[in-house]
Amino acid sequence: MRYYYKTLFGVLISGVLCLHTAQADSVPIAGTTAHNGHITQGGLLTLTLSKGASATLDETPLMISAHGHIAFGFHRDDEATQHLIITTSDGTRHHTALTPSARRYKTQSITGLAGKYVTPPQETLARIAADREAVIVARSHQTVQDDFITGGFDWPLRGTITGIYGSQRILNGKPRAPHYGIDIAAPKGTPVTAPADGIITMAHDLYYTGGTIIIDHGLMVSSTLLHLETMAVKEGDKVTRGMVIGTVGSTGRSTGPHLDWRINWGTKRLDPQLAVTSPH
Repeated sequence: MRYYYKTLFGVLISGVLCLHTAQADSVPIAGTTAHNGHITQGGLLTLTLSKGASATLDETPLMISAHGHIAFGFHRDDEATQHLIITTSDGTRHHTALTPSARRYKTQSITGLAGKYVTPPQETLARIAADREAVIVARSHQTVQDDFITGGFDWPLRGTITGIYGSQRILNGKPRAPHYGIDIAAPKGTPVTAPADGIITMAHDLYYTGGTIIIDHGLMVSSTLLHLETMAVKEGDKVTRGMVIGTVGSTGRSTGPHLDWRINWGTKRLDPQLAVTSPH
């Protein structure tokens, strides 16, 4: 039986809203001393290597922190098996085939959006393209810090969850790209905090997402926080877990005050609910 969860601001989500917490999948990964996360679409996997070891994923070298940590994730629609090879300091190669489990995604219908955010006017297309390129650059920033591995991710905001990762979006009756974040409704002006340590690589107003902050957490993992009313940080700032970085707003393509929180590993879009370790 299909039923519906009616949320705030004209948002309708089919199915059941389920919250997840990070836990280790019971798949042995040779050559590691510890691992945590989910081998599933949208999942983030973190591993600890023995001293002097290196790692590749599908023949691409993975970044390694000073503590021997590596991280990688699986996109919403990843289906192919990925091959992890860990080479220990004595030259031994350990191969693990990782096939992300498939997930079923919900459909989310949102009404009441301004038409310019569903079908943008011609004169806005250059700005939208420039925004997209700026986000790509901000997410390509690379460091080897690893606080998010040792401390996990905290929720940047407490509130009502009104949108979930992976859901197919229908905007004003028109099918659009899936949603890649978690929407958390809260009153305008509510403080938003950094979910983990990192470096600010973007703090800018964008056409679709309004006040937008991107944090590089290290090892190609980043957070993006959208629709902010105010931003209390600037590019290049170092932030610590729990530090206030802005406030909830309804800027850009939005029907009411909320935070849209996203996590990326490089260009792969991950599910924050699978990465977060603190209770909501």
